[in-house]
Amino acid sequence: MTLERGHEVKISLIKFCCDYKGDGSTEKNNSKRNKILIGSIISLTALLVIYLGMTIYFRNHFYFGSEIDSVSVSGKTVEEVEEQMPSKVKAYTLQLESDNGKKEQITADEVGLKYNSNGQVKNLKDKENPFGWVVAVFNSNEYKISEAVSFDKELLKKKLDSLSFFDSSNVIEPKNASFKYENGSYNIVNEVNGNKLNKDKLYSIVSDAILKGDATIDLKSTDCYVKPQYTASSQKVIDTKNILNKYVASKITYTFGKSTEVLDGSTINSWIKVDDNLNISLDEGKVKEYVTKLSNTYDTVGKTRDFVTTLGNKIKVNGGDYGWSINNTKETQAIVSDIKEGKSETKEPAYTIKGVSRDNNDIGSTYVEVDMSKQHLWFYKDGKLVVEGDVVTGNISQNHSTRVGVYYIKYKERNTSLKGQDYDVPVSYWMPFDQGIGIHDASWRSSFGGNIYRTNGSHGCVNSPFYLAKAVYENIQVGTPVICYY
Repeated sequence: MTLERGHEVKISLIKFCCDYKGDGSTEKNNSKRNKILIGSIISLTALLVIYLGMTIYFRNHFYFGSEIDSVSVSGKTVEEVEEQMPSKVKAYTLQLESDNGKKEQITADEVGLKYNSNGQVKNLKDKENPFGWVVAVFNSNEYKISEAVSFDKELLKKKLDSLSFFDSSNVIEPKNASFKYENGSYNIVNEVNGNKLNKDKLYSIVSDAILKGDATIDLKSTDCYVKPQYTASSQKVIDTKNILNKYVASKITYTFGKSTEVLDGSTINSWIKVDDNLNISLDEGKVKEYVTKLSNTYDTVGKTRDFVTTLGNKIKVNGGDYGWSINNTKETQAIVSDIKEGKSETKEPAYTIKGVSRDNNDIGSTYVEVDMSKQHLWFYKDGKLVVEGDVVTGNISQNHSTRVGVYYIKYKERNTSLKGQDYDVPVSYWMPFDQGIGIHDASWRSSFGGNIYRTNGSHGCVNSPFYLAKAVYENIQVGTPVICYY
């Protein structure tokens, strides 16, 4: 249904009459709304003016709270920053603090520190959006300029060299964990950290700090100190200790007849070396010295012996090649091997030559006795006389005397020929004891004993009657001592 215009006016009047209460409240509400609206418009206008004003300001000024290489440039223009930076650089100092609290300073002048802008400040400012200053207020703005400063590398090295940190009287060298032998075993000695600085690493760290504009370096928090390669907790240190204790657990008991010598950790520990890389070695020179000492004490070859002759005379006999002689080279290697295996054993050393006895003069009770002044030979076996008889020894007038000393039978041979420059004679029994000199039968002789040896003696051999040579040959063993004396 379409209303006529008169009806629309009437409805509006009725609506107005309904709204109107006669107390003026509508008028008051409208006034209040208007005031709020006006106030809001004014505030927004003011904020807009401030925002635009600050935007214009930050077209030429850095944001508040801005820093370049840790230098505050808050609200400054590019020109102001360019004027400010050189003085800041000139006043720059870098403080180094060691692990014991000692401090050293490096100043800008000492290293020839200079400011180099190269237009980078302006480039940083140009990257700031002036309309974004509101957001920047709530965030820090720290900028970095590459190569903003430069310094003289040689001056820096010279300065570092002069620091008390590198004074040799103040430097404690780092030491690896080591080992101490006490009470029969090895214990680990803790490493020494020391305070020695790695100059190359320090140079690199200081260089970076200067370029960044850092004010301090706490050296103990850096990797500048030279550290021990191995500490007490290093597995290789623990493994090395176990090997060392295996070595000194070795015990070798040497027997020399009724005498003994014990080699154990109390001696072995002094032969052990551990290098910087924890490689273990035995000083073979010291091992050899030990074996040589055993030889000097227990070897008897060539030594003077007390001997009681068949005729009851107490004499001293020296020289000859009979007796005990340790094989020093072989026994040295055996000791090294036994120690590395951690062996405990009782044994005799390796010998080059072995005697038949360790009692008294080591000759024992089985031997051949040749009295060259009496030109007589006796052969005893197990203390009993087997055979005796006159002999002819080396020709004195021809300087072929049979040598004095204690020797031993090297081997035995039947039916052979003895040859020399002026002789070639067959013998039935041949028993050499001193190189080419030995006991043998001499069928070409009709008599033995007396003074024959003085002018018609042998070339050094002990010429014997057939019966005597045969009896000795049939009862003697290789290695039996032969004592020759006057």
